Amino acid sequence: MTITRRTFMTSVAAASAAMMTNEAFAQTKLDETNGQAVALGYVHDTTKVDGKKYPKHEKSQQCSGCVLWQSKATDPWGNCPLFAGKQVKAKGWCMSWAKKA
Repeated sequence: MTITRRTFMTSVAAASAAMMTNEAFAQTKLDETNGQAVALGYVHDTTKVDGKKYPKHEKSQQCSGCVLWQSKATDPWGNCPLFAGKQVKAKGWCMSWAKKA
């Protein structure tokens, strides 16, 4: 069986597209009802945190300002090691929030 340049290039393009698609879907957005999210009190909007349940919370605390935030400060969604394989909202909050230095 001989492989032509056209067949090779088509295969490379298809494989590249498949890998990019898998990477894009690997990072799904965290659902607030996820067991880990519930356990850590995660919410997508820091202004909606229950102040009685979390009295030390301040509305200025956001995931994007947390030491655990692993994305650009300007990204609307980003990575957090507490929620592997899921992205958290930049304006979100959880009880593990710690101010970035």
